[in-house]
Amino acid sequence: MDVDQPRGGDILRPDELERIEREFAHGLPARAIVELFRPKGVRLSEATFRKYVQAGLLPRSRRVGRKGKHQGSQGLYPVDAVRRINAIKRMMAEGLTLEDIKTSFVVFKGHIDQAERELELVYQAFDRRLATLRPGDRARRDFTTQLIDVRARTRELAQDVARLGSALSAGAQGAVEH
Repeated sequence: MDVDQPRGGDILRPDELERIEREFAHGLPARAIVELFRPKGVRLSEATFRKYVQAGLLPRSRRVGRKGKHQGSQGLYPVDAVRRINAIKRMMAEGLTLEDIKTSFVVFKGHIDQAERELELVYQAFDRRLATLRPGDRARRDFTTQLIDVRARTRELAQDVARLGSALSAGAQGAVEH
């Protein structure tokens, strides 16, 4: 398959998704995400985007302060929201309703991604605490080793849960179709 062609009715090509994920790793405001799809002819408004968030199809934003005095904050959505919108729009083009999509793997994946983000915040706090220990300290080495192990097990668990969610969604879809 040509890397420049979207797969399976996707709107954004895999290389475009990867570039967006690299460039906006810290997240994007809803307006920017909507604008990414506009050149592709996708009808997606900020109101529809919010509807998808409320339905649990997209992750919630996190508030991030803006630089400068009295600039307030803005909501940034995890960059994986772009990939999910791509999947949602593909599924809708295939004739699925929002209710169908809500029972699909998209929702499971959202919860899994959220859990991984939350755990990563915990691990970052551990990293900061470890950095306060003396570099040659045995306890620091031991805790660092344990943290590396726990992070690896978290990735494995997330993969296992994702596989289960995917299989359950596929099984549920098959049961509905029969």
